[in-house]
Amino acid sequence: MDAQTTGTGAPGLRIDVTGSNDEGDFGVAIQLVVAMTILSLGPSVIMMMTCFTRMIIVLGFVRNAIGVNSAPSSQIIVGLALFLTFFVMGPVWNKIYDDAVTPYMSATMKSSDALMVATAHMKDFMMNQTRQQDVQFFLEISKQGAMTRDQLPLSIVVPSFVLSELRTAFQMGFLIFIPFIIVDFIVASTLMSMGMMMMPPVVISMPFKLLLFVLVDGWYLVIQSLVNSFNIA
Repeated sequence: MDAQTTGTGAPGLRIDVTGSNDEGDFGVAIQLVVAMTILSLGPSVIMMMTCFTRMIIVLGFVRNAIGVNSAPSSQIIVGLALFLTFFVMGPVWNKIYDDAVTPYMSATMKSSDALMVATAHMKDFMMNQTRQQDVQFFLEISKQGAMTRDQLPLSIVVPSFVLSELRTAFQMGFLIFIPFIIVDFIVASTLMSMGMMMMPPVVISMPFKLLLFVLVDGWYLVIQSLVNSFNIA
């Protein structure tokens, strides 16, 4: 930003964000636009390109299977899923920091090259969790030819990854529901055999489901299964 003198002699003001950049690199203005775009899309990136989707769905299934819809609260479920996401994605983000951010900050790598390296690490993580059938499905409907793993664009990788995450999350949710359904079935059968038709089975089964979940250390087992379900290369 500097002051100028106009043709009439009055002082003027000019704001310049072009900056100096290496040959072949993006200008400062373009880098600012890219940075603001990444910040605005941050929540969507966290949900769609990380393990957050599987975490939040499975934890929601746990709460619904127990039958206590308000404990833990939605804020606790989201916060737990978010911190578990940070834990699981830590090695990937460390690679991105070491291979892309650090060289870019030390001016040994261009911004475009740093972005490509960071994108490659995220693609590797997503492809390690994605089923081949899902990738093939999106390749077919996009009418693109056969590609190698490195050639796949994000427009194919991201929806394939999300579809695989949804499938895996619902499979884990089904397995979580089974023991609680058995408890409901036993309680309902017992009440029916005793002639207590008017007693809602849910009222009786809920304490038993809570007791079962506490005795087997349910939260530990669920979180352990979630973390171990991710293939971190």
